[in-house]
Amino acid sequence: MNGSAIKTHIHRRLLDWRARLHACTWYRRFWALPRAQRIGIAALAFLGSQVLVFGGLYWIFGLTVVVGFLASVLAGLATVLGALPAVLLREISFRAVNFMMGMAAGIMLAATAYSLVEPGVEYGNALWPGFGVYVVVAGILVGAWFLDWAERAVPHELFADELDAAASLRKVWLFVAAITLHNFPEGLSVGVSFGGGDFANGTLLAIAIGAQNVPEGLAVALPLVGIGYKPWKAVAIALLSGGVEPIGGLLGVTMVTVFETLLPLAMGFAAGAMLYVIAYEIIPEFHAKERSRVAVFGVLLGFAVMVVLETSLG
Repeated sequence: MNGSAIKTHIHRRLLDWRARLHACTWYRRFWALPRAQRIGIAALAFLGSQVLVFGGLYWIFGLTVVVGFLASVLAGLATVLGALPAVLLREISFRAVNFMMGMAAGIMLAATAYSLVEPGVEYGNALWPGFGVYVVVAGILVGAWFLDWAERAVPHELFADELDAAASLRKVWLFVAAITLHNFPEGLSVGVSFGGGDFANGTLLAIAIGAQNVPEGLAVALPLVGIGYKPWKAVAIALLSGGVEPIGGLLGVTMVTVFETLLPLAMGFAAGAMLYVIAYEIIPEFHAKERSRVAVFGVLLGFAVMVVLETSLG
C-alpha cells in the first residue's frame, strides 16, 4: 500500500469515526448544553482524567515516575508558548528565527553534555567500574542510528497534502513531521534523567528542553499561518507536535525505574538522539539560506545559559 492509499484509508476511517460520534446521544446532548456548562463539564472531565492518570502512575510506579512524566508534559507544552506569537504575527524576521534556533541548539548541546552524558558515565562506572564511558558511547551511537532509521522509515509524505500541488504546503508539513518525530527522544531524555532519581538534574534537562521547544513552536506555527491556516489552528498543531514528548518521557522514566541497569545506556541513547537532532535538523535549518553569524551567537548564548543553570541547580 503506497502513501496515497494509506492516506485515503486513514481519511475514510476518520470520517467513519466522526459519523459514529455524531450519532451518539450523549454527544448530541453535550453540544445542546449552554456554552458555560460545556466548558465546565470539559474542565471537570480533564481534571478527573489527570487525577486518574497521575494517581495510577503514583500507585504503580511511585513519585519519581509521576514527577518525570509531569516534567515532560510541561516541556512539551512550551511549544504553545512559542507558537502564540503566530496569533498576532504573520511573519518574523529571518535573523530572529535564526537566533532562537541557535539558542535552542546551544541549550540542547549543554543539556546533552551535563544532564545526560556526564551523569550517564557516573551511573555506568557505579555499575561497571571503568566501563561507564564505553556503555554511554555505545548508547550514543545506537540513539543516533535509531533516529536516522526513523527519519528514513517514517513516511513523512503522509502529512503532506498530495492533492495540493503547492510545494510550499508539502515542505511545511514535512518540517512539522520532522519536528514531531524528534520531539519523542527529547521527551525520552527528560524521563530517563528523572528515572535516575536525580530530580535536580532532571529539572535542568526539562528546563532545557522546554526552552528549546519555544522557538520550535514558533517555527511550526508561523509557516502554517503563512500558507493560510487559521492562527489558533496553527497553535493547536504546534501543541500536537510537542504532545509526543510526554509519551517519550513516560516510556523513559518507567523503563529506567523498573530496569535500573539500563540507565547508563538509556542516557547515552537519549544523548545520541539529541545530538542527531542538533546536527541534522537544527544547524542545517538556520544555515538553510545563508551562513548566519547571529545563529552562532545564539548557540553560544544558549550554551552559556545552560552552564549557569547547571552551576546553580546541579
